[in-house]
Amino acid sequence: MRPDIALLYFLLRLLGKLPLRTLHAMGAGIGRFSLWCRSGTAHNTSVNLGIARPGLDPAAHAALLREVMMDSGKSATEIAKIWGNDAERALDLVREVRGEALFDAALASGKGVIIAAPHLGCWELLNYWLCRKTPMAILYRPPRIAAVEGLLRKVRGALAPEQVRAEGAGVRTLYKRLAAGGTVGILPDQKPRAGEGEVAPFFGRDALTMVLLPRLAARTGATVLFAFAERLPRGEGYRIHLLPAPEGLADADIAVGCRALNRGVENCVNLAFSQYQWHYKRYSADIWTSPYD
Repeated sequence: MRPDIALLYFLLRLLGKLPLRTLHAMGAGIGRFSLWCRSGTAHNTSVNLGIARPGLDPAAHAALLREVMMDSGKSATEIAKIWGNDAERALDLVREVRGEALFDAALASGKGVIIAAPHLGCWELLNYWLCRKTPMAILYRPPRIAAVEGLLRKVRGALAPEQVRAEGAGVRTLYKRLAAGGTVGILPDQKPRAGEGEVAPFFGRDALTMVLLPRLAARTGATVLFAFAERLPRGEGYRIHLLPAPEGLADADIAVGCRALNRGVENCVNLAFSQYQWHYKRYSADIWTSPYD
């Protein structure tokens, strides 16, 4: 392991000894500071909130923006608790699971399971929980720094999913796994490259949307479930949610499938609105100004 990556691993282990409540307080402070500095992240978040929650007066928008920025900071600092401890110890933070019977039934059907996990709450803890239930492959894009990939494998330990690169051979691997009745995980709100997606409404505005997940569902007959790990208040832990996919996600018409995919993400987000990664640029570049600035 490279010295800088080894140092990062050491710091994760050290910070992971802090109580989750303390880490969340630190993260909330980082979020407030980012907002005070008028960072690019705060600006992007403000624009997205204006789209998703139109009609808010400036005071209400500012209050929501502050809450979202604080949760964004928590998502960064809580990683020390998840990656800085043994995976099984991290899973001790799961206080409740809603919809587990849906997952158990999908596994028992033998038809394959697609987990659509948006950028919401603590998705690394969700990975641990899913991998403890069943072996799983996840579609991912390699980190820009190659050495970080080794760090991810080390911190995830025995509950690491199989990482499948988002390229032709990787997609074929997903089809084979589903055909064999296995489980795969995909980020349903990952913005596809230009020319590779379908435009579909997301919180009332058209957004470029991935076509892979609806196509996998349509061609394999696998069960699609949406899932996320909700951050509980005061550092009390997490609540796992598993939700059924909206009707139409596996439709042969890809436009219908993409609209259903975005509705599924919206259903999750509306359960823990401030915990979504609202700084992510899902929309076209021509809208990146905010009436609240």
